[in-house]
Amino acid sequence: MPFDIPDFESLMQLEDAGGDVFIGRSPSYPWGRVYGGQVAAQALRAATNTAAPERFVHSLHVYFIRGGDSDLPIRYAVTRVRDGGSFSLRSVVASQAGATIMQATASFQIDESASEVDVQIETMPAGLPDPETLPPVEWGPLLERRSIEIAKGRAAYWLRVAGMKSADPAMQACALTFASDDVPTEAANQAHPDRAAIPDTPTAYDEVFVGASLDHAIWFHRRGRHDDWVLHDFRGSGIGGARGLGVGRLFARDGTHLATVAQEILIRKRR
Repeated sequence: MPFDIPDFESLMQLEDAGGDVFIGRSPSYPWGRVYGGQVAAQALRAATNTAAPERFVHSLHVYFIRGGDSDLPIRYAVTRVRDGGSFSLRSVVASQAGATIMQATASFQIDESASEVDVQIETMPAGLPDPETLPPVEWGPLLERRSIEIAKGRAAYWLRVAGMKSADPAMQACALTFASDDVPTEAANQAHPDRAAIPDTPTAYDEVFVGASLDHAIWFHRRGRHDDWVLHDFRGSGIGGARGLGVGRLFARDGTHLATVAQEILIRKRR
């Protein structure tokens, strides 16, 4: 049976198995497999546990290799690749029952925000409805979701990680990572010519397509609170070789550009 995970911070409480190895556990999800955002967030948590506290993640790159089983614990083995004067690099391998399910690389940097310029180019779309005015479209208790009608070829949601108490920036970065895997697939698959004909029901898409996240990248530009509403605004960037790409920007409610996310997905018609 899946593990009892009452809130997000419990999900991030990894067991220290020694030797830079950490054990994570999973709740159940409606689609059966472990949510990829959970594995990415737990991998970041494991890597963060081995980095100096004054170093903050600035980029995370993840390859999803196979689906995870909610009934099994996940083993996160961290390699300390390098600790330089300003940056630290960590590699993480996630496995279940001896089989690798994900590989990730996380880079951490000392805080240089006070000594360098901060220029924001990207801006939040104007005229969006407040999340409080939109109906909930949740698929689980850990992530609150509000869908926004926006331009064709895009997918936009207000997302908020539920049940958080900690304002710790490292925990907030894990929350960002958890939420970041939710929207890009929807944006990427809209470019497929057969996508428009599929009814908007929970199972219709999977009856037509075989889909999975392949790789996922996050660039953390500025610190923010992901236990508050954050705009996830994604665009599809075309399809080729049975693969689609979703690229998105994450904005705090005040318009601060928090992160950029890119995800490549498998989008193959069932035969």
